[in-house]
Amino acid sequence: MRGVKLDRIDRRILRDLQADGRMTNVQLAERAGISAPPCLRRVRALERAEVIRGYHADVSPTALGYNVTVFAQVGLSSQAEQDLRAFEALVNDWPEVRECHMLAGETDFLLKIVAADWDAYQRFLTTQLTTAPNVNHVKSSLAIRTAKWQPGVPVTVD
Repeated sequence: MRGVKLDRIDRRILRDLQADGRMTNVQLAERAGISAPPCLRRVRALERAEVIRGYHADVSPTALGYNVTVFAQVGLSSQAEQDLRAFEALVNDWPEVRECHMLAGETDFLLKIVAADWDAYQRFLTTQLTTAPNVNHVKSSLAIRTAKWQPGVPVTVD
């Protein structure tokens, strides 16, 4: 959130939690150089301020049968705000779509989509995505491999 003042200790807490969200409060406090109670208060304050938005497990897609990742560039017929929001609402109902980013430029949205295989993606594409209201065109790019995946943002500790 804008306007939140983060000191060196807050940044250290954020960096360490982002790297390992299962770290105990005692471990986190030790690394930040403070005792456990004030560390927990700081973490709770960062959560209330929505600097920390949640905690998640990193689940292997292939372990659950999702062997294909596709990035789809979606162009809409209308970019009126109500049409953009309607598309975003529709995308939120599709579990295969793991990320949805509205873009500036030629493409309106970039979607990250997972599927069991290429045929499953094609079924999703032809029965849901391209038939959705206001969708004008879709350009699909199959991910071959991921060379880097690092969630979050860089956190510098002065």
